[in-house]
Amino acid sequence: MKTKFKFNTILLVITLLINSFVINASEKNNFSDPDPDKDKVLIYVLKNILTRGHFVAKELNDDFSELVYNSFIDGLDPSKRYFTQEDLKEFSQYKYEIDNQLLRDDLTFYNLVYNRFLDEMKKAKSYYAALLSQPFDFDEDETIEIDYEKIPFAKNNNELIDYWRKQLKLQTLGRIEEQTELQENKVKKDSSFKVKSFATLEKEAREEVLKNMDELYVRIEELENDDWFSTFLNSVVGAFDPHTTYMSPNIKEKFDQDISGKLEGIGARLQKKGIYTHVFELVPGGPASKQGDLEPEDIILKVAQGDEEPIDIVRMRLDDAIKFIKGKKGTEVRLTVKKKLDNSIKVISIIRDVVELDETYVKSSIVEKNGKKFAIIDLPSFYIDFSDDAYRDSAKDMEQEIERLKGEGVTGLIVDLRNNGGGSLKTAIEISGLFIDQGPIVQVKYRGDNPVVKEDIDPKTQWEGSVVVLVNEFSASASEIFAAAMQDYKRAVILGGNQTYGKGTVQNVLPINQFYPKYETDLGYLKMTIQKFYRVNGGSTQIEGVYSDIAMPSRYSYMKFGERDLEGALAWDKVPQAKYTQSNSYSNFADVVYNSKQRIASSENFQLVNEYAKWLKKNQDETSYSLNYKKFYEESEVKEVEAKKFKSVFDYKSDFTFSSPKYEQDLLKIDNSLADKRVAWHKNLSKDMYVSEALNVLSELKLRDKSTIIKN
Repeated sequence: MKTKFKFNTILLVITLLINSFVINASEKNNFSDPDPDKDKVLIYVLKNILTRGHFVAKELNDDFSELVYNSFIDGLDPSKRYFTQEDLKEFSQYKYEIDNQLLRDDLTFYNLVYNRFLDEMKKAKSYYAALLSQPFDFDEDETIEIDYEKIPFAKNNNELIDYWRKQLKLQTLGRIEEQTELQENKVKKDSSFKVKSFATLEKEAREEVLKNMDELYVRIEELENDDWFSTFLNSVVGAFDPHTTYMSPNIKEKFDQDISGKLEGIGARLQKKGIYTHVFELVPGGPASKQGDLEPEDIILKVAQGDEEPIDIVRMRLDDAIKFIKGKKGTEVRLTVKKKLDNSIKVISIIRDVVELDETYVKSSIVEKNGKKFAIIDLPSFYIDFSDDAYRDSAKDMEQEIERLKGEGVTGLIVDLRNNGGGSLKTAIEISGLFIDQGPIVQVKYRGDNPVVKEDIDPKTQWEGSVVVLVNEFSASASEIFAAAMQDYKRAVILGGNQTYGKGTVQNVLPINQFYPKYETDLGYLKMTIQKFYRVNGGSTQIEGVYSDIAMPSRYSYMKFGERDLEGALAWDKVPQAKYTQSNSYSNFADVVYNSKQRIASSENFQLVNEYAKWLKKNQDETSYSLNYKKFYEESEVKEVEAKKFKSVFDYKSDFTFSSPKYEQDLLKIDNSLADKRVAWHKNLSKDMYVSEALNVLSELKLRDKSTIIKN
């Protein structure tokens, strides 16, 4: 969650940090004047900010040193293409010395590894060129492990070249399979189509791989020391926690665009992790979200414009990668993606469009069941804009939407927080307050301080009817604060995946020059974790997230997913429980939960989803591939047959009819675009088995007399 602070607020929060650090910096003899060595200045400033201002008081010791050591080497060479065990033996003399070097602003370790990396990259050009100049033997019975964490670094240069051979052979094999399938499809359409021989396909595949490798190394050679040093800095700051990152000036500019401008094209927010471009999140209502195949944490490997040949974007600067992914409305972009779920490689075609910001705002739909009116409110994010006096505010929008729905006789609400990655803490508190009289919503804690209870102080309850909160594994941060409050107050039934994402921390972006004002060059920014959130019951939402009252099978059910899957994530802990009074709203809560679990267990639809989730997990765990063409093709055929079994996994159709609330009906008559969007949304709702079960739960809930409460 990025809590919106004004600059003065940031200063109040970390005044002591800034004052003491700036003074100490000016008094330090070898930094009395700006050091021409920008790298040393950055190390000096960052270590002081982090050790004094990060939520966790972490010592720069041998354990810290080992984290930086492993992270930096993995950041430069995740596929184990460059370093050998002989290199690591030399590097390891500094494995437990990096902390001491950082304290001295000493870059000996960085310089050794970085310069060796540059040397090995120059050699690599000759490796791949020579290996791709001759045909591969696809009759040989050998395998490759693509989970590089499972294999050691090559013992020596000869074994390193063999690693290269296998990786290039796999790329060539994949290309041959792709072209073979294209030929087979063409023959089905045109029996006179002339099929190319295997030898020809193999040669063309090697040529294509060589072309891609050459293009990759052209981009690598354009990178400068600042780019690689940023990798080292992120190894240092990332040792505090995975959400703490260093942003160079140009990356900060892209980060700002991530808030506003990076949404055009396919409607996805992207971020760089090591050499890869990851999908951070999808914009609700955007082209990628509507298309449905691209998901958060997927890795984009290649980008193609329509029918053109794809361009490899591995190791490409994020801003350059975005240029290829963006494009004019109506044009096609084809993304070659490594799926987070099962490590499979998939080509996803998306038609670019203008991302409609209106689709990121609150909207609702009304449905009838058993003679009663219910509504689903879609809340894509906890949005707010402080820069405009007439800003759009999710809390105000929710309040208005609820009031309109009450006017139409709606008796129960589903609040849909699926894929809601968070937003403003202020609006999360205010929206929670719409469903309770008043009381604490969340506890906020800074390092070394006692938790501060954030309360809803408005005694008014905007909605007193039944509530079901629909979540999934991508519901994070502010979504978890709201869902946790509803659960702790026993105000709503939480329905969805086993647990939500589990992000219970907040970061702020700090300009580094603020801490070292004498340095005239822009030093970049530090995004640093400064707070942690806790439920009113005292437990953190960090790692654990919010466990659903009713867990429904999803494609992520057996995956390691969310904050708990991030290396170095801050631990779960608890603080004293806040003083609050449970609403204990329902007289039949336990019965409704039991009934729902029975329906889900006996549902063929949910049983198939559960089987699908197990299959995805199995594929995720299978990271070894045969490099024998016949076996490779047979393995692919088996997976394709298995996949067909799950082709209809989400084919579901309910008898529910969804419609827009009355206030929107007049708008639909004059706005064809909005009308089309609502038709599509309502159609999707009627095909959504999770919404159907939420309606079943909602229809069974019985409100308790408000005088019956549990005191805490």
